[in-house]
Formats: sequence, C-alpha cells, structure tokens
Amino acid sequence: MPRSKRYVEVAKKIDSNKLYAVAEAIPVLKETSTTKFKGSVELHVKLGINVGKSDQLVRGTVSLPHGSGKTSKVAVFAEGDATKEAKTAGADIVGGQELIDEIKKTGKIDFDVAVATPEMMKNLAQIAKVLGPKGLMPSPKNETVTKNVKEAVEELKKGKQAFKNDATGNVHMIVGKTDFEDAKLIQNIEAAIDAIKKAKPSSSKGTFLKNISLNATMGPGIKVTTA
Repeated sequence: MPRSKRYVEVAKKIDSNKLYAVAEAIPVLKETSTTKFKGSVELHVKLGINVGKSDQLVRGTVSLPHGSGKTSKVAVFAEGDATKEAKTAGADIVGGQELIDEIKKTGKIDFDVAVATPEMMKNLAQIAKVLGPKGLMPSPKNETVTKNVKEAVEELKKGKQAFKNDATGNVHMIVGKTDFEDAKLIQNIEAAIDAIKKAKPSSSKGTFLKNISLNATMGPGIKVTTA
C-alpha cells in the first residue's frame, strides 16, 4: 500500500537506526502525527513467546493513570441488587436474561466491553458465539466476571483495559491521545509496559520484551528502548 506524501515527509524526522527513550519519543511522535483529527497514541510490543504453546499466551489488564482518551461503553449482565450498583457506577447498558434474549435475537452489540456477575455466566453461554468473536465475552482473567460490579464499571470508565497477544506474538494498546501532556503520556506508557512485563508467563524463557514501538494514528513507528 503506497504511503501518503505527508507520511513520507514526517517519517524522515525519525532516525530508524535509533532506539529512543520514551520521553524522547513523545515530542517526535506528536510531530509525526499525520491526521488532521486528534489521533491516538499506539503502543506495540513484540514479545519473545511461542504463540503455539497455550502456557505462553500473554493477557492481563492495566489501569492507565490518565486514561486512554476514550470512554468505553460498558454493558453489565446482572440481576437483582447488582443492576442497581452497575447503574450507579455509570454502566451504559444493564440487563439480565432479557438483554441476553435481545442480543440472541438481533445479533446487535452496542458496547465496547462487557461485565458479568458469576451467576450470569451460564446464561451468557447462549450468546457466546456473538460475543466471543468480538472479544467481548466476560472473563475472570481480565476481571470482567466479578461480584463487585460497581468497582469493575468505575475502573473501566476511568480507562482500565484488557490486553492480550495476537497470533504473531505482539501486544497492541492505545495509551492516550496526541493532545495529552508529555508527562501524562509517559506515565501511561510506563504503566502499560509494566503491566505487560508482569504478565510474562513463567514458561517463557529468554528476552521477553523483544522490541517496542510507538506511533500516532496512521503515523510512522518510533522504536523505543525496552530498558
């Protein structure tokens, strides 16, 4: 796919042979943003894992200190008192079996992340084929199956997000917007990298963080040090 003239021009401002410190990379990233709108800041981490082995898969959650710049639309599958807690915490969609029936009937999903109480998980099996392919099935591993619905919703609204490696052993994450202050972006990036480090499987040997890069939406990548 041919690059735009703007992309080619701004890419010249990046030293492709250099590993930038995160603090050093942020101003360059902002300068090489190619979009007219407020872009996202993307973090990409290549991991030293064997994706063919199930015990080396990487997944976890991170609460970015300053949020990602995007407010997630949260759906909660619950019944009884938990529905009141969810609404109080700011959940956008709250329901029990009736919500499951609606999704099962229409196949429509209008939320970014789903939370469920443990009791609702057996019911959610009815729409697993709808939620699963979109990565929206609640899971204890990313803390979206919980009895503490209020806390889960509040954290998600503040910017907590789940991550996992893709089929090529990379983790991709949005860590802010290009108009964030440099210091806030640095803190978000450091928190994200730290969370990925902590998710290292015990069976993974050798170098875990193989390389890290940052870029603005549709902008060129900037290699940063893994130290």
